[in-house]
Amino acid sequence: MAAEIHSRPQSSRPVLLSKIEGHQDAVTAALLIPKEDGVITASEDRTIRVWLKRDSGQYWPSIYHTMASPCSAMTYHHDSRRIFVGQDNGAVMEFHVSEDFNKMNFIKTYPAHQNRVSAIIFSVTAEWVISTGHDKGVSWMCTRSGNMLGRHSFTSWASCLQYDFDTQYAFVGDYSGQITLLKLEQSTCSVITTLKGHEGSIACLWWDPVQRLLFSGASDNSIIMWDIGGRKGRTLLLQGHHDRVQSLCYLQLTRQLVSCSSDGGIAVWNMDVSREEAPQWLESDSCQKCEQPFFWNIKQMWDTKTLGLRQHHCRKCGQAVCGKCSSKRSSYPVMGFEFQVRVCDSCYESIKDEDRTSLATFHEGKHNISHMSMDVARGLMVTCGTDRVVKIWDMTPVVGCSLATGFSPR
Repeated sequence: MAAEIHSRPQSSRPVLLSKIEGHQDAVTAALLIPKEDGVITASEDRTIRVWLKRDSGQYWPSIYHTMASPCSAMTYHHDSRRIFVGQDNGAVMEFHVSEDFNKMNFIKTYPAHQNRVSAIIFSVTAEWVISTGHDKGVSWMCTRSGNMLGRHSFTSWASCLQYDFDTQYAFVGDYSGQITLLKLEQSTCSVITTLKGHEGSIACLWWDPVQRLLFSGASDNSIIMWDIGGRKGRTLLLQGHHDRVQSLCYLQLTRQLVSCSSDGGIAVWNMDVSREEAPQWLESDSCQKCEQPFFWNIKQMWDTKTLGLRQHHCRKCGQAVCGKCSSKRSSYPVMGFEFQVRVCDSCYESIKDEDRTSLATFHEGKHNISHMSMDVARGLMVTCGTDRVVKIWDMTPVVGCSLATGFSPR
């Protein structure tokens, strides 16, 4: 069922501790059980499984439960040992796990959506289960009565969800590339604002309630940090992945962001540095360096008897430039560009060698990653994906060994 990996720890790299195999289809969610050597998984093969580590070092399923529909999302509340599982048919099912994690009892079904559930959050204080789905909606239901309390619809599939437990603000990402901030009430909600910045569908969100930072990952391979608490509209762009960013986790204590992409890439971003905002791209009818017309500037082309040029943009200053004036490429990590991007000639000359020093580390997970979660107190990470494999990693060589201090789970 599961293999224990005996790999020699290497400096500054995640260490693969265990690999769990046994699901017959894509694993959509995997969660580490706090203070236990255990993992809860949900899969498209319609099963929920609880894996416990045996004396042999291998993980074996202590619970194997088959659902009526493929499992698409899951959340687990450890203090009450309640599991909420979203399904492809739109329903959310609640279970209670025994103290020894060998038995799971069905509690109730919530008719939350008309289509696939994409994300679930449980608020024990409000007694709400909040979920998003491919029926283009977010719903919140009462866990005592099982009744629908409220629902809000969007123009496209709702793909991911984060929630501030103190203020009852919900952040919902969708397939149009927008993030909507909602204030949830007992039976209604109000739209606070809409965040736009990605050029692809939002795949994952992470909310840090302490620094009031929102992180979003999308199919445009990029991450954006939104400074919600600063109230000045400050955003930071992070580009280092080569495929869709699938999962995020921000570590408050070390001020690091862990991100995973569908090609197996694992990145750890240093957010404890002074970073620069990427500029807005400027628009112009001619190159802002050599003043040659762009191809749509018919009047200047006619007046100067020259052919129009294609418009590009310098990633450092944002100016509209032609290809000749932006022939150089450079990384610029302080602005989030970890790989080489187009810059104009003058900006290229201004970038020093020390400015190209990376502010992130990149690692290979060696499997397709569709979901990641961390036990920050122990420095552990679990990844899963469409290859039906679950991997457990020791992240302390990458993110530091003193994570247990000052951590309090939400």
